[in-house]
Amino acid sequence: MLREAEKARQPADDLEDRLHRLVLAARAGALPDGACLRSEVQRLARAEVPLLGGPELERLIDAVTARAHGLGPLDPVLADPDVTEVMVNGPGRVWIERHGHLERIDVHLDAETIERLIQRVVGPLGLRVDRSSALVDARLPDGSRVNAVVAPLALDGPYLTIRRFGARPITLGEVCPPGVAELLAWAVRARSNILVAGGTGAGKTTLLNALAAEIPATERIVTVEDAAELRLPGDHVVRLEARPPNSEGVGEVSLRALVRNALRMRPDRIIVGEVRGPEALDMLQAMNTGHEGSLSTCHANSPPDALRRLETMILTGSVALPLAAVRDQLAAAVDLVVQVARRPDGSRGVTAVAEVTAGGSGDSGEPGSSGHAEAISGTDLLGGPGGLWRLPSRPPRGLGATPPDPCWVMSPQVRR
Repeated sequence: MLREAEKARQPADDLEDRLHRLVLAARAGALPDGACLRSEVQRLARAEVPLLGGPELERLIDAVTARAHGLGPLDPVLADPDVTEVMVNGPGRVWIERHGHLERIDVHLDAETIERLIQRVVGPLGLRVDRSSALVDARLPDGSRVNAVVAPLALDGPYLTIRRFGARPITLGEVCPPGVAELLAWAVRARSNILVAGGTGAGKTTLLNALAAEIPATERIVTVEDAAELRLPGDHVVRLEARPPNSEGVGEVSLRALVRNALRMRPDRIIVGEVRGPEALDMLQAMNTGHEGSLSTCHANSPPDALRRLETMILTGSVALPLAAVRDQLAAAVDLVVQVARRPDGSRGVTAVAEVTAGGSGDSGEPGSSGHAEAISGTDLLGGPGGLWRLPSRPPRGLGATPPDPCWVMSPQVRR
């Protein structure tokens, strides 16, 4: 009896560690799910510390169940809808992003626990992370994106970064200045091709979801993503996800292959989660060959930077195209570039909307002539954060689409 009382008085962390080891040993690593796992933990807890009861026993069972299933100590953090990023910088306390601000929380992880969490994420996906393959990208069942780095690349212990996406859909009106939400909703319905640009964590995927919500429910959408993050509200959505090489270095399916395959799936619109390589050419060709109203995102600091990045992506691909031809494709394919950014207060929103236009021509005045290739630029439709100052001049691509409403533009009196 005295021995059992001493066990019950041990620190909670020691009891949790010991009980967790017992659970793993009892199941030889093959853990049940849900209620069965909790019953197993409860049985072992009562056998190990029979004098422990009440709230203390329930907390111990909850902690061990979470540790043995899911992401253990990170589960309560991931359950908070306000947390958008979880950052584990090796052993020690965990950092999170909440409401756009970084903060350090009172969750401590050791190296062994971090490695176990990483393996728990990548194992079911058939991925591998070890010294010979020290970088891995994966995703959780809810669509959260996971990046892990281990030794020898991680100098201070295993690194784990989880980017989460809000459970509540964001509407265009919540992230757009006056008049811009109406313009973007019209542009989607009028089948304009739209590129969303911004930095890391600026809210590109969130805005892409909000734009896609304006697509009529009768249209068939095919999404192509490196890691499935989009949560589109439509009923007729086909989702494709790229596949990295397996542990033997084979089996890779690239974004470019998926974009090409999407063209054979009878899409009304193609949405590419993010272009970052030669698949940009296939996306532009799709926009120019009967798949108007397609959407995509890319990393860029401004609309002109986004257009230059697309040029670079195409030129670095395996297809040798002259710069003039690339710029002709860009000018013909992309209608609007929407820039999103994170503000100093942590909020995210649209900061610029540019209509794609051709710039100055070469010596002969003709694109693709012996002179310089015609530059691609963007005409900003916003006069600042106040709202919409002008309407796009390009006609809508959709048959029968109505022109944009002039009432969306701010009056001169409001501008002043």
